[in-house]
Amino acid sequence: MSGHSKWSKIKRQKGAVDAKRSKMFTKLIKEITVAVKEGGSDPSGNPRLRLAIQTSKAANMPKDNMERAIKKGEGTDGGYTEVNYEGYATNGVAVFAETMTDNLNRTLQNVRTIFSKNGGSLGPKGSLDFIFDRKGVFVVRKGEQQPDEEELLLELIDAGAEEVEFEDDYFTVYCALEDFGSLQKKVEELELEVESAELQRIPKTTVEVNDLEALRKIMKLIDALEDDDDVQQVYHNLELNEELMAELEA
Repeated sequence: MSGHSKWSKIKRQKGAVDAKRSKMFTKLIKEITVAVKEGGSDPSGNPRLRLAIQTSKAANMPKDNMERAIKKGEGTDGGYTEVNYEGYATNGVAVFAETMTDNLNRTLQNVRTIFSKNGGSLGPKGSLDFIFDRKGVFVVRKGEQQPDEEELLLELIDAGAEEVEFEDDYFTVYCALEDFGSLQKKVEELELEVESAELQRIPKTTVEVNDLEALRKIMKLIDALEDDDDVQQVYHNLELNEELMAELEA
């Protein structure tokens, strides 16, 4: 899990510098809309919607945007379909893209083109099941009145946490898929400052790439997927080499 943690940290830092707010809002609006269609417009009885609203607030989305997304979810139009795409980038790096779309043909064509143009290839559904675990991941900002770490750790473990990683300003909590709801309730009960809370795909094994050009091609594929309007999340099992990443970004 260390590789994923390192990737999460880099992604947070990168996001703080060059976040594309409009694209972020588009993805969050889609998530709110689908959450409402699945479980209704009352956040207290719809954990997915409650989480989507919480994430949107953390991203400073205006309240009006959230309310419009909820109303759209209550409507009778076709809405969005959730589809996952699995494949490999160069050097055997596994890449998993979660999408939400109102046009399946467009999304498939876009994702297939991104893979092929950047030296990758799409695989059949389920081809990466052996590589990724579905886990709940909570990233929490440490506050001034943060509880004692040992006491907090015991509280979180009792609620289903499998692992807690403490950093300088944040700590990250991992849990099994089935414990996500109970841990979310515990985090709310403790009034922790959650920066993000989501179900992620955590790689069981990682691939290290030490060739700069290969790394450049892999990152171009990942970035292109993340920039696509229909793509909600991208996961990979690339073990990031911080020195090469620094050289890549120079």
